[in-house]
Amino acid sequence: MESDILQSQSYLTFRLGDEIFAASVLSVIEILELSKITKVPGSPHFMRGVINLRGNVLPVIDARLKFGLPRIDDTVNTCVMVLSIECEEQKITIGALVDAVQEVLEIDRKDIQPAPSIGSKYRTEFIDGMVKRNDDFIMVLDLDLVFSQDEIMLLQNTEGNVA
Repeated sequence: MESDILQSQSYLTFRLGDEIFAASVLSVIEILELSKITKVPGSPHFMRGVINLRGNVLPVIDARLKFGLPRIDDTVNTCVMVLSIECEEQKITIGALVDAVQEVLEIDRKDIQPAPSIGSKYRTEFIDGMVKRNDDFIMVLDLDLVFSQDEIMLLQNTEGNVA
């Protein structure tokens, strides 16, 4: 019985261009409307800047750039997913700019197929696998693998420089 519970997990799906991604709801703190983002000189190419989140400085990355997609203009659907991720036993909170947030899905672990390693236009080291839903493939992310330790240090340094 307990193993059945562990086999299914809730994921928040979001869109980047024509592709659908899924992130564990356990890592998603909240969804914010797009607000003014302050650019930070010398930040990584994928970092859009920082925002004020209830008195705290929140680094915001452009998920499109981080995943190797071209940057586009923001739309009415563009939003910031506030995420808690762990990298080498450090928990950090970041904002990820996505084209649109879609829905929460229950995904059974057994339905997740390995990500293809050949011919993919995305970096696949942080893709946990893929799930087919209706006519769409959803890329299931392992958010804890999205950033390297060096990138985490850069994000934390940026956070400190702004405050």
